[in-house]
This record gives sequence, C-alpha cells and structure tokens, in this order.
Amino acid sequence: MAKSKGARIIVTLECTECRTNLDKRSPGVSRYTSTKNRRNTTNRLELKKFCTHCNKHTVHKEIK
Repeated sequence: MAKSKGARIIVTLECTECRTNLDKRSPGVSRYTSTKNRRNTTNRLELKKFCTHCNKHTVHKEIK
C-alpha cells in the first residue's frame, strides 16, 4: 500500500527588499525555510523576518 503525500510542505521565504535595494549592508539575499499546511493555506506565505543583509525586519515572501 502506497502512502499519500502529507498536507505539510517545506517552503522557502525570501526577502523582498534585498532584490530591489542595491544600497544595503552586505551583498546577498536573506532566505528562511518554514512549513505550511497546503490544504489550509493555498496562497503564498508572507512573514516579517529579520534580514541580516538589510539589517532590519522586512517582509519575506514564499518562493517556488
């Protein structure tokens, strides 16, 4: 018997300001990993997290 996929998946969150802001503390893009329930949260996640490259709290959006 094959098991079905679970409802929880791992998603990657990326800083939105690092892509557009060239005048930042250090080069690079801040990324975090998190989990979400794909049945309850069908749209993309948006969380405020600390970005080490911008050195402040910014909005991190889910990428692929």
